[in-house]
Amino acid sequence: MATLLQLDSSLWPEAASTSRSVTAAFRKAWEEQHPDGTVIYRDLNAHPVPHLDALAASAAFASPDDRTPEQAEAFAARLKLIEELENADAVLIGAPMYNFTIPSTLKAWLDQVILVGRTAMTEESAVKGTPVYVAASRGGSYAPGTPREGFEYVQNLLQALLGDMLGMEVDFIVPELTMAHSNPAMAELIPLAEASKTKAHEDAVSKGKAAAINAAA
Repeated sequence: MATLLQLDSSLWPEAASTSRSVTAAFRKAWEEQHPDGTVIYRDLNAHPVPHLDALAASAAFASPDDRTPEQAEAFAARLKLIEELENADAVLIGAPMYNFTIPSTLKAWLDQVILVGRTAMTEESAVKGTPVYVAASRGGSYAPGTPREGFEYVQNLLQALLGDMLGMEVDFIVPELTMAHSNPAMAELIPLAEASKTKAHEDAVSKGKAAAINAAA
C-alpha cells in the first residue's frame, strides 16, 4: 500500500494560503489514484514538532544502553519522525517563503529527521531516491534574472538539505507573486500572479498523479 507523507507549514488556513491550496490539489490527485493508500499528515503550524535540543542530538551518538532516560525519550520522539519519512513512498511539503527563507517550524522538522549515518550522508539511507515535492510559494518573484534572485533561500536551502544531504529527488512547484492582490504597489502584477497560481495547481495535479503511479509501479 502506497504512503504519502504530507507536511504543511503555512501560518494561514487553506483558503488564505497558496502553499496549502497547492498541496491540497496534489494530495487530492494522489488519493484519486490511490483510494486505499495512506496519507500521513502533519500540520507543522498547528502542531509544531520540538526544536532539536541537546538531549535528542546527543542521544544519536550514544548507544541505546548508554542513553539516559531523558535521552531515550527525546530520541524516541525523533525516531518517530524519521520512520515516517523512511516509510513514505513520496513526500509533499508546503514551504512558503517567510523573510526570504522557510518557516521555522519546517526547519525544526528537518533538524529532527536529518540524522547523519541514517538518513543523511550515507548510501544506506532508506530515504535516498524518495521523491519529494515542494510547494514553494512566495510573495514576489525570486526567479533567475530578477532583482531579488540573490534573496532566494527556500529552494536553495531545501535542495541542499533534501537533495544533497538526504539524497532525495526534489521537485519544486513555485507559485509566485502571491502578495499582488494585497499590495497596491503590485496591482499590475495580478494577472501574472493568477497565471502563476493556475500553473502551480496544474503542476500539482499532474505531479500528484505521476507520484501515485510511480509508487504503484
